[in-house]
Amino acid sequence: MKSIQTGICLVMAILIIPVVSGGQSINNIKGNNKNKEEAMLTSQKNKEIIQRLYNESLNKKNLKLLSDMISEEYIGIQGEKGVAAFEKPIIPVIQAFPDIQWKLEELISEGNKVVVKWKWQGTNTGPFQQFIATGKKFSNEGFAIYELKNGKIVNALVQTDRLSFLQQMEAVPSDPNLLTNKKDRIRFIDKFFVPANARQEFTERMKINMDFIKNLPGFIEDAAYEHTDEQGNLICITIAVWKDQESIRKAKEAVQAEYKKQGFDREAMYKRLNITIDRGIYTEMENKGLKN
Repeated sequence: MKSIQTGICLVMAILIIPVVSGGQSINNIKGNNKNKEEAMLTSQKNKEIIQRLYNESLNKKNLKLLSDMISEEYIGIQGEKGVAAFEKPIIPVIQAFPDIQWKLEELISEGNKVVVKWKWQGTNTGPFQQFIATGKKFSNEGFAIYELKNGKIVNALVQTDRLSFLQQMEAVPSDPNLLTNKKDRIRFIDKFFVPANARQEFTERMKINMDFIKNLPGFIEDAAYEHTDEQGNLICITIAVWKDQESIRKAKEAVQAEYKKQGFDREAMYKRLNITIDRGIYTEMENKGLKN
C-alpha cells in the first residue's frame, strides 16, 4: 500500500512540473513579444520622424520644425549644440540652392538608428563657400545615419558625393583621369585670318565646334583670343588643352564624324570665305628661361 502511494506521488510530481515550467515559458514569451512590439513601434516612430525631417522641414524650407526633431543633446562638428548645430551646414546649401529638394531613395530603421539614402536636386543661384553661383541645375547623392533618443535626433553621420559636387562646380575635371601632370598635356592651337565680311559666319561655326569638343574624352579646357586689324579683318587664336596625344587623335575622329553627320565641309567653307589657318600641336616647355 505504501509503495502504491509513493508511485501516485511520483506521478503527481511529474504532472505538476511541466505545468509550472510551461507557465514560466509563456510569461517569458509574452515579455519578449512585448519588448519586440515596443522596439518595432519605436523603430517605426523614428522612421516617421526622419521622413518628416526631409519632407516637411527641409524640402519645404520650414526650419522652425527642427526644434520638434532635434535634441538639445545634438552636437555639431564644430561643437555647437541643438537645432543651431544641425541647421548650420544646411542653411548655406539652401541659400545656394533655394529650390533644393531631397528625395529619399532608401529608409531603414533598426533600434534607435535610421539610415537614409537620398538624392537631391536644385539650381545653383547663390554662392556656396568659395564658389560663385553658376545658374546650373545640380544633383547629388549621399546617405546619413541618424541616432534618436526619446523621439529626437541626438547624433548624425552624413556622407555626400563630394567629388561629383566639385565636378559640377567645375572645380575639378569631370574625368578624374584628367588630373595628370600639366607637362604631359597637349595644346592644340589654331590661328585664323578671317576677312571682315566672313566674321559672323566664322564665329558661329567656331562656337559650334568648341561646344562639341568640350564633351569629348580627354578635353581639359579651351580659350579663344581675337584681334581686329585696321581693315576690320579678324585674327583669332583658339587653344584647346587635351590630356594627351591619344585624346587629340580620338577627338579629330569624333569631329570628322560629326562634320559628316551635319553635312559640313570645313575646307570648302574656308575656301569660300577666304579664311586661312595656321595649325599646330604644342607641349609645355620644360625650361622656360631664356639663355643668353
